[in-house]
Amino acid sequence: MLDVSIVIVNWNGRDLLSRCLQCIKQTVKRSSYEVLVVDNNSSDGSQDMVRRDFPDVKLIANKDNVGFARANNQAMKIAQGRYTLLLNSDAFVKDNAVDHMVEFMDHHPDAAMSSCKLLYEDGRLQPSCARFPTLLSEMVIAFGLDKLFARSKFFGSYMMTDWDYNDTRAVEVIMGAFMLVRSELIHEVGMMDEDFFMYSEEVDWCYRFHRAGWKVYFVPDVETIHIWGGSSKAVKTETLLRLYRSRVLFFRKHYGALTAMLYKGILGLNALVRVGPGALYYLSRSNPDVRQKHQAFCQLLSAIPSF
Repeated sequence: MLDVSIVIVNWNGRDLLSRCLQCIKQTVKRSSYEVLVVDNNSSDGSQDMVRRDFPDVKLIANKDNVGFARANNQAMKIAQGRYTLLLNSDAFVKDNAVDHMVEFMDHHPDAAMSSCKLLYEDGRLQPSCARFPTLLSEMVIAFGLDKLFARSKFFGSYMMTDWDYNDTRAVEVIMGAFMLVRSELIHEVGMMDEDFFMYSEEVDWCYRFHRAGWKVYFVPDVETIHIWGGSSKAVKTETLLRLYRSRVLFFRKHYGALTAMLYKGILGLNALVRVGPGALYYLSRSNPDVRQKHQAFCQLLSAIPSF
């Protein structure tokens, strides 16, 4: 049996995907592995690039964009590794990163999944762990207290901003950009919930592993570059709607209809603050991306009742 199956979901990210695949080829040295790319009907030549430049990669070419969770599940159904690594197409593993993470899992039989330290391209730390969301944590976010008091153990609790990411520890949630999972446990806990088209699917998955009694670890000694989340990145309205629609789904699934309804009220307050008082900030800026963010929150406010 192979040590690890590396699963990458792609949608119109040809150049990033090419770099991601090249990094795997150059840096995985001790572990036996396979690479599975699931392409969600890209129109930028991604599929042709994989077939031409990486003939050993198993390509699943979807005719539609089926979402992140479903695409990962397609690959996991045929994966052959003892471990399955879900890796974003914009994540670039460093030398021996995969090897070290496989060895970590081999030495920690209580671990269902693990992740490494994620860095921005300029070397800055990228926060990649969190606690499970609650009504209280969402209220803190709605009022921006998590940013005002980032070092506070109380206000920074959700995104763990009081922690420096320098010690190995069990955490509740890891970012889906790099998730190494014990394959045999996928059959026990189940694959990703395909009701989550995009966003919160990794939170839901971590929650289910946690409820089943397994641990999720963060390992600081291994590093991967992940370029997601740059400050210049535009906030798309549909992205924002999917983000919060998925969060409502998580609350409803795990905490019940009443809690989900209360969360929608908090979410409405969050959007209202940004649409009303926040307009003074958003609309005074010349950057079109900032102005678009205000428009996105306006649409979010009207869409919340349908979530």
